[in-house]
Amino acid sequence: MSASPREARVVQAVHGRSQKPADPAYQAGLAEELRQAYGRAGLIELYGRFATGDGVVDALMRKAIWRAITRSCGEGLQVASGAGFKHPETFEIGNGVFIGAQAYIQGRYDGTCVIGDNVWIGPMAYFDARDLVIEDSVGWGPGAKVLGSTHTALPIDVPIIRTDLEIKPVRICAEADIGTNATILPGVTIGKGAIVGAGAVVVSDVEPFSVAAGVPAKFIRWRSENDPMTNMSREGRS
Repeated sequence: MSASPREARVVQAVHGRSQKPADPAYQAGLAEELRQAYGRAGLIELYGRFATGDGVVDALMRKAIWRAITRSCGEGLQVASGAGFKHPETFEIGNGVFIGAQAYIQGRYDGTCVIGDNVWIGPMAYFDARDLVIEDSVGWGPGAKVLGSTHTALPIDVPIIRTDLEIKPVRICAEADIGTNATILPGVTIGKGAIVGAGAVVVSDVEPFSVAAGVPAKFIRWRSENDPMTNMSREGRS
């Protein structure tokens, strides 16, 4: 008997369930060759030629350039079309990371951006990655954002945009799940295994294995075995 159109379906996730990815040796060689031939500025210019294409060559070149220009990069990186960056030389990327279409990571010349193993970043995500750590196996919903800095807005007789920036670290602990279009504000830590609801604006720390949602985000409940959101998070993202 087929399921009713109104019933939920549970299917097996894909990302993060496979074995540790292994790239062909030539890909590491290509990245090294690009690094030697172009240097940082040349790589950024070269990236523009392949940034938006959907073909196999475009995807390969995006991956090779990210590998060549970041501080470190693991195996199995996937970079979808339109994904962009600023100051990628400050990035440390783990194994099996997926970066969705039109996602953007804005580092800072003196900053740090660490992305752990098996992290899935949805399309149109935005990271103000001046002091950002995303640990292993984090799911990051489409359009979700990190803000890592704010203007001091002082003194008040100076346009805010000209006032100093205050940078605060943002930490997303392992196995957390960030909902679509959620926003994480400067200085916030999302605990291990926590769930942030879609559209939430997170202004304070979220406890491990809790569920937080709303504007501003508030504690909703602890995760439990019978919580549908818990089960979806456990299965990972497809």
